[in-house]
Amino acid sequence: PGDEVIVFEPFYENYVPDAAMSGATLKFVTLRGLDFVFDPDELRAAFGPRTKAIIVNSPNNPSGKVFDREELGQIAALCQEFDCLCFTDEIYEHILFDEHEHLPMATLPGMYERTVTVSGLSKTFSVTGWRLGYVVAPPNLSEAVRKVHDFLTVGAPAPLQQAGAVALEQGEAYYPELRAMYQGKRDRLLIALREAGFECHRPEGAYYVMADFGDFGFEGDDTAFALHLIERVGVAPVPGSSFYNDREAGSRFVRFTFSKSDKTLTEAARRLGGM
Repeated sequence: PGDEVIVFEPFYENYVPDAAMSGATLKFVTLRGLDFVFDPDELRAAFGPRTKAIIVNSPNNPSGKVFDREELGQIAALCQEFDCLCFTDEIYEHILFDEHEHLPMATLPGMYERTVTVSGLSKTFSVTGWRLGYVVAPPNLSEAVRKVHDFLTVGAPAPLQQAGAVALEQGEAYYPELRAMYQGKRDRLLIALREAGFECHRPEGAYYVMADFGDFGFEGDDTAFALHLIERVGVAPVPGSSFYNDREAGSRFVRFTFSKSDKTLTEAARRLGGM
């Protein structure tokens, strides 16, 4: 209790309860603008003597942002200066677009010994229901994970683990095909959203689009707008404030996903075209 964990917002919703269960106090750093960038001074101000860890999710859910080498270097330098851990959520590491590259934090100088890398098979191999994941960390850190893991999850079914091991042995040809498939879906949804009147960040990775609906002149917040789309258009987004501690910062956004069949995306585009 009293230890602090830094989280970038918008964030994957589970980070907040996960940190709260550990007794940590959360400090939030907002990714601003449609490019979702952090202010280096704001990030530095978030670090202090009680900082124990920072959570970095790249490619990011919900924004689609991929942190570049310069940004990761700034984070790494602060982790080392303040002697804290970095938990990296790299579940979307193979879903990248437009020549963007994923750089694992643990590969940066001085970061292996203080990085806990979390990933899994759910997104890369489209097996979200299998709940297969893994952690990569130095022995002194992974030992702590092993101590609690059995009491939290018991264990994934053995046949699914065996299938997962086979999946991880896929040749390098698999990943470009995966990226090309999702990039085509991304482009299709982006065109539909922009033609409908949304202002959108062009996702660099993952399979979500954060769309700004401010130009619609809608009188209501993001939750009301999401309900409006569901009831009047037949397309269901997630309210943007769901991904923010500062709910006002997310109140002009809704999140869409393009991890759908081409048929579904085509129908969604048709419905959005009628707005």
